[in-house]
Amino acid sequence: MMPLHRLSSPFLSGTNRVTLQMLTVIVALIPAVITLVFFFGPGVLFTILLAIVVALLAEAAMLKLRDRPLKPFLTDGSAIVTAVLLAIALPPLSPWWLTTVGILFAIIFAKHLYGGLGYNPFNPAMVAYVILLISFPLEMTTWLPVHSLAENPLTISSAFQMIFSGQVTIGQGIDTISGATPLDSMKTQIGLLQHPAQIINQPLFGHFSGKGWEWVNIWFAIGGLLLIYRRVISWHIPVAMLTGLMVISLITWLIAPEITGSPLFHLLSGGTMLGAFFIATDPITAATTIKGRLVFGVGVGLLTYIIRVWGGYPDGIAFAVLLMNMLVPLIDYYTQPRVYGSVK
Repeated sequence: MMPLHRLSSPFLSGTNRVTLQMLTVIVALIPAVITLVFFFGPGVLFTILLAIVVALLAEAAMLKLRDRPLKPFLTDGSAIVTAVLLAIALPPLSPWWLTTVGILFAIIFAKHLYGGLGYNPFNPAMVAYVILLISFPLEMTTWLPVHSLAENPLTISSAFQMIFSGQVTIGQGIDTISGATPLDSMKTQIGLLQHPAQIINQPLFGHFSGKGWEWVNIWFAIGGLLLIYRRVISWHIPVAMLTGLMVISLITWLIAPEITGSPLFHLLSGGTMLGAFFIATDPITAATTIKGRLVFGVGVGLLTYIIRVWGGYPDGIAFAVLLMNMLVPLIDYYTQPRVYGSVK
């Protein structure tokens, strides 16, 4: 007869799977983070480190207030992943208070006030990103053009001072080397009746998208493929999202090329690949059924394009993900697989 201690579940033991998944996500982000540092300077690293410290402190404080044990939740890696995802979505020289406010909102309001990990209906990093974008539009839309950084390279000390004190030591003010993102520039100039084919030839742009942004998106995609290979995420949402974005951008580009960039421009601009592989695939806030994931991904892709072209913000990834997060219960309800043996 089997001993009693082997009759109770669970039967699997070992390292916390959540921790392994979060660690894999962080590893998959490393190549893209290195690329961000290469093109946009060391400020990216300071923002990431600050975000991680604030996230862990906020997580510990909320766990203490909720009378929950600290160690299992602080070591599961979820707060660190949220911090890194938000940090790499912020401009590289974001002031320290902007990063701090965003992380506090993500951990406290978007995560713990809903009950903590597993209960939040919206992606915490994207909730914080949208709040910051609406509240501080200037700070959130000011990035460093790659060609300006080539002429005025930032040192580690310069980046540190600009983030934590707002001072600059490279002989120029921040306004003289900062500007809009390629998506924002494309949208603005199309509004001024300039043709995308001419806009793409400006120094801010590379072969298909913004200089630097092309490679950043490529490395996000490579990291995402690692997540699929390691079975941390499935292929359904990324493929559906990118397909939806590519199809609608291709149709519009063929019909009215004067109002939008090429499909490759949209695929390699802004946070497209970050959103497809690391944001929209959040297992807690995304659809759970196979058909539902496909519907969810296509919806994120279509909404992203609609917001980019006809909306008020240059990059619609965060808004698209949050809007589709709202529809997840409805999507899952209508895409449930048929129970074996049942009939309609």
